[in-house]
Amino acid sequence: MAVLLTVAVACNRHPVNYPPDDPHVTLTSTNLPIVWIEVGGDSISRYERTGAHMKIIHNGEGQLNYADTVAHKGQRIDYEGEIALRYRGNSSFNVSKKKPYSFRTLKHPYSKSSKKDKVKILGMGKDNNWALLAPYSDKSMIRDMLAFEVSRPWMEYTPQGRFCEVILDGTYYGVYILCEVVSKGRHRLDLQKPGRGGDAITGDYLMEVDYDDDVNYVSKFHPVSASGVPYKDKFIHFQYKSPDFDNLDDAQVQYINGRIDEMEQVLASAQFADPVNGYSKYIDVMSFIDYQIAMELSHNIDAYRKSAKFYKRRDSVDGRFKLVVWDNDLSYGNCRIRQAWRTDTWAYMNNDTLYRNNEDFLVPFWWYRLNSDEAFTAQFRARWAQYRQSNLREDRLMAVIDSMTTVLTSHGAVQRDSQAWPHWGIYVWPIYYIASDYEDEIAYLKEWIHRRIEWMDSQLGYAP
Repeated sequence: MAVLLTVAVACNRHPVNYPPDDPHVTLTSTNLPIVWIEVGGDSISRYERTGAHMKIIHNGEGQLNYADTVAHKGQRIDYEGEIALRYRGNSSFNVSKKKPYSFRTLKHPYSKSSKKDKVKILGMGKDNNWALLAPYSDKSMIRDMLAFEVSRPWMEYTPQGRFCEVILDGTYYGVYILCEVVSKGRHRLDLQKPGRGGDAITGDYLMEVDYDDDVNYVSKFHPVSASGVPYKDKFIHFQYKSPDFDNLDDAQVQYINGRIDEMEQVLASAQFADPVNGYSKYIDVMSFIDYQIAMELSHNIDAYRKSAKFYKRRDSVDGRFKLVVWDNDLSYGNCRIRQAWRTDTWAYMNNDTLYRNNEDFLVPFWWYRLNSDEAFTAQFRARWAQYRQSNLREDRLMAVIDSMTTVLTSHGAVQRDSQAWPHWGIYVWPIYYIASDYEDEIAYLKEWIHRRIEWMDSQLGYAP
């Protein structure tokens, strides 16, 4: 028996919880995990957490999950417990109708004194910090996951995610990605707390190039044009992610700020490419190359300048900065602004276009300097060839896309999401291609990737 998951928009049950355009969607069964969230009609906030109860039904890979829990009592509950829920994201929150969430798993019902509870969810390692990404502008719903899969074999840490269908207070909200958050944790970035002196103060720190909407450290070096000229009215901001600013003492803040200063001063110097005391002393070169490959393959409009997470461990372990891939919904040809849709330009060289369009947040000068060094570009070309002979072999990449889209289409998840959030044949900010249906969107994505790989091969001297 089908369960009708509905809500009357006029009943004010959740006045600011952004119900779907069509709140009357029927979910009977799905191959995706079903995530039930109950807030009891309370309003969810972007800044303060709301107590909620979560239950995830997942009967295993290849098995169906049923929304009618009365008729199907024997289903496997992957997780059930209390959470602290809030909205997350910047443009993904402000522009998208379908809102993303952040949640913490708790030992007891939410209060300001609630203890967090590290749990294993959908096969992902134990932690208490999770996200529900809401693919809306990305009509393929796979771009974030595709970027993760591109980088996973090469980078030290890449988040894991699982497609799921979300029901909030009895209303069907569509397809989401239940995802690990880039954070400190045994199964995430296995970082220690920085100490108060000696080697301990040198790590571990997680930072982020991003907006200036949180406590941040401002770079002493401005972003630069394609010819290396500084844009002196623009600034780069580094946010403190783990530990956050409130959990750092003055000495620790001074240390990590100073370490960033040292790295940037070396990169800006005439001797920046020195093999002993140049940039390779401060950054893990291969990590930067792997990140750049992921960002350039996807031609990500936000690459390098927003949600660009970097970290360092203690000097006694490895004190060089490394990077993590995150935030790729407006990539792979999915953005019409700032020439992001093009397949024949480098994203790291996009500052001139960004500046002309009055963007405040530009690409740090790091990438201009690194790519002006012959040793760096030689390693980049060699690494690209390695990628192209393995997980970026085009037939293999297309197979990954086919696998993801089969998961989303085989039991109607795409159809239900499209009913809840109608968007085919309609412009949604800031997409480039307005697809007529899901098949059309995936065909565009594949063709865009083919042309992007072809151009990058020609630029990097790789012959398949």
